[in-house]
Amino acid sequence: MNVDTLDLPPVTGAELSALEAHLAREAAARGLLDVAYRTVDTPVGPLLLASTERGLVRVAFELEDFTSVLETLAARISPRILEAPRRLDPVAHELDEYFAGRRHVFDVAVDLALSSGFRQTVQRYLPHIRYGHTLSYRQVAEQVGNPNASRAVGSACATNPLPVVVPCHRVVRTDGQLGGYLGGVAVKATLLTLERSRAEQEDEA
Repeated sequence: MNVDTLDLPPVTGAELSALEAHLAREAAARGLLDVAYRTVDTPVGPLLLASTERGLVRVAFELEDFTSVLETLAARISPRILEAPRRLDPVAHELDEYFAGRRHVFDVAVDLALSSGFRQTVQRYLPHIRYGHTLSYRQVAEQVGNPNASRAVGSACATNPLPVVVPCHRVVRTDGQLGGYLGGVAVKATLLTLERSRAEQEDEA
């Protein structure tokens, strides 16, 4: 029998989603799921979230090309990667709270496997910058014990694998200009405006 001639019933989107969810659960139960991912809609556009068993390992903006990001994760972390939204539910919930102005600090576990050395040192420091405030690249360099490393701090921010959650957007140029941002300068401005507005409201309350 030629399989091309089989009259198979159509598969609905709901059935396909259910099958994908089943495969994700089975892969996780059998220890075959090394990287789970999902996308979420946010006020700064869709974000791709990816997590290992250790924690959130990647947050990507749409302009980074999600397909390219997944290929990089497969190459650098593991090819056992699958869309499994439920593992990322806590992150998605905290992002909802952040963009609603109700969350200032993320509590989810993170996996910094995609960075190392001085870049990782800087990225570990970034969550210490207070919500609604900024520091310059030079000030961050001083805080991590290498005052002449402003340029390297900029590089660490530009390669931050966990933007928004690890707030590299709170680092600006010494002259007050925003500087670059992985998601684009407009997104950086939006995040800073959100935080300053919320912080001012809370100071006035």
